[in-house]
Amino acid sequence: MPVLADSNRRIRLALLLILVIFCTVIGRTVFLQTVKAEELSAKANEQQVKEFQFPAQRGTIFDRNGRELAVGEETKSITVDPYFIEDPLKTAQFLSPLLKIDAKDLLDKMSDRSKSSSVYLARKVDPAIAATIEDANITGIWIHSEEKRIYPQKRVAAQVLGYAGVDNQGLAGMELQLDEVLRGTGGSQRVVFDPSGKQIETLSLEEGTRGKDVTLSIDQSLQFQAEKVLSETVNHWSAKGAACIIMNPKNGEIYAMADVPTVDANNFNNLSDEQRRNRTVTDNYEPGSVFKLVTVAAGLEEGAVAPGQTYYLPSTLELGGRTIKDAVDRGEVDWDLGQILTHSSNVGAVTVGMRTGDQKLDDWIRRFGFGSPTGIDFPGEATGIVWAPKDWSDSTIGNVPIGQGLSVTAIQMAEAYSTIANNGVAVTPHLVKAIGDEPEAPAEGRRLMSEQNARVLRGLLQQVVEDGGAPLAQIDGFHVAGKTGTAEKPLPDGSGYSTENYIGSFIGMVPAADPQLVVLVMVDEPHPFGGGATVAAPAFKLITEFALQKLEITP
Repeated sequence: MPVLADSNRRIRLALLLILVIFCTVIGRTVFLQTVKAEELSAKANEQQVKEFQFPAQRGTIFDRNGRELAVGEETKSITVDPYFIEDPLKTAQFLSPLLKIDAKDLLDKMSDRSKSSSVYLARKVDPAIAATIEDANITGIWIHSEEKRIYPQKRVAAQVLGYAGVDNQGLAGMELQLDEVLRGTGGSQRVVFDPSGKQIETLSLEEGTRGKDVTLSIDQSLQFQAEKVLSETVNHWSAKGAACIIMNPKNGEIYAMADVPTVDANNFNNLSDEQRRNRTVTDNYEPGSVFKLVTVAAGLEEGAVAPGQTYYLPSTLELGGRTIKDAVDRGEVDWDLGQILTHSSNVGAVTVGMRTGDQKLDDWIRRFGFGSPTGIDFPGEATGIVWAPKDWSDSTIGNVPIGQGLSVTAIQMAEAYSTIANNGVAVTPHLVKAIGDEPEAPAEGRRLMSEQNARVLRGLLQQVVEDGGAPLAQIDGFHVAGKTGTAEKPLPDGSGYSTENYIGSFIGMVPAADPQLVVLVMVDEPHPFGGGATVAAPAFKLITEFALQKLEITP
């Protein structure tokens, strides 16, 4: 009997154990099918359904004649899903020399199975290399088409164009300015894979939309010539740099906007901020004698001076403890406005400024746009620095009329001279000529000064070039109107001005009677000493002669 009782007890325990196991299995099944069903389903989908994002195709940037300045080139991107990689070490060793990526870095990405989605191994890969990888047929490695931004003209207009980043987003220059127009929308694809990584079907495919093309007012040939001449000038004069603007004064179109040293736009991402800057728009500087035109324009508009009248000019002026004198020593003279500008007389310009008065001179400086942005369609525009008369010292009236004690940008100076060239009507400089097939209408011009005084000023500037103020700017067959500038650079500590470093500039308009072009040339720190007449004027001539011929402007 005891034996039988023990046997029955063991049978009951076994049955109880079986019942417990059965209940546990049933409970676990119910739990998985109810409470955990959604989570498990999601994990299954993560392993079987992959979604790939495709960056948008970026629109092309053209010059005014249809030459490609920025285009998209097809490349490939390589992604990996660690879940499907059978031999990460072997795969990393195979890919490393092809992708030029350290094998350990590749191995780390392919061994991390904590990630439930694919990750990039390499972006913007040459299609030929991608084809070699594709032929290896490695489970878990996928190859997708992707666009890489290319700048076919390389150095031409690089600081104007800027660049687009690895995800084709605009990061500088016109690429940044027009990013919303150029970038388009990306696409996506959802694909089902079996546990071995083989594609079963495509669930969805969204193509995305290509960005719009943009046409700039830049002329690639003029831009190239301007950069070439500036580079030669910088090399000849051992200068720090140089800049040029070629502008249509009738409508504000920019034909060229050059910066030297030039850079390769295809390497923009690896450059410093200093190298990337478009200095014609983003940098302030003291203009020097080219600003005297603004002083004379203010005097004419206010009736403080008049054409044909002469003004007594002593050899020096004492103002607020500062001595004002001309660059060349001379005795007392009686000069008219033409002679004041031709000889670039500091005493003469200050005399005009004093006759005009602090407040009225300041009013006209601001009317010409100094101290405010021009509104050019380029990011990061500087505004210059113009102090209000209430902040002037006793000697300020001896500085401002000759282009010292205030700062401007090159594009502001080009706009001011364009107002004189356009018979007193100011236009807004701009770089965009068309978006897609739609031309961009330029902003309507605004009358800033009288047509009569604008014509008088052009006559005075023509006298500067033809009567000895800038003989090296003369162009055969054309009358040129323009002004030189030789601006001392302020010392970094603010204690005064350098006696060694200058900015030599020339701004001219041609043909003088009805200007079709305004051309600004600025050379930073030429050595040995060279002023606007000797350094910038010859560069102006070479650049402008080419532009006149290219644009078929009649003598």
